[in-house]
Amino acid sequence: MDFNIDIKEIFTAFMVLFAVIDITGSTPIVIGLNDAGKKVSAEKAAGISFVLFITFLFVGDGLLKLFNIDISSFALAGALVLFVLAVEMTFSIEIFRNDGPEGSATIVPVIFPLIAGAGALATTLTLKAECSVFSVVIAIVLNMAIVYVVLRNVYLVERILGKNGVYILRKFFGIILLAMAVKIFASNLAVLLVSLP
Repeated sequence: MDFNIDIKEIFTAFMVLFAVIDITGSTPIVIGLNDAGKKVSAEKAAGISFVLFITFLFVGDGLLKLFNIDISSFALAGALVLFVLAVEMTFSIEIFRNDGPEGSATIVPVIFPLIAGAGALATTLTLKAECSVFSVVIAIVLNMAIVYVVLRNVYLVERILGKNGVYILRKFFGIILLAMAVKIFASNLAVLLVSLP
């Protein structure tokens, strides 16, 4: 792993993951769970999510090789997932349904799919096509720190931002995510086309 610190790469990876995870936009859901008596553990949510992200970051390549898929092809697929997530955030429409099994509120729906959902996990591998692994790891650490702080102080965050603030932030990051999805798609499509015989 390359341990050179590239602030621009770290910032890019951080912003993309922050937009995909969208923990501030999930505060109304978390508050609803807490009010219903299904207490969400900030430590458990951030810790398990961190392990899932890091595991997928390092084991994901092996899984791709198992299915004979290269990183550029996966990055293109990941970019499409990012694009759909961005469309959801920007236009307030539901495309990905939360139809997972019932269980602990911290695990379902907070860890999966709100924090470490399919889109966010796919994004970690997609970012490897754009940034160094070290930059992605730092971005994951920073995002999990934010997840912990927000979940620990969820009522304070909603009070500070207000319902309008959460709404505006979600729309803003939806646009950022759209732009990143287009950039990742375009750059990896070029790589894939060059590699074709």
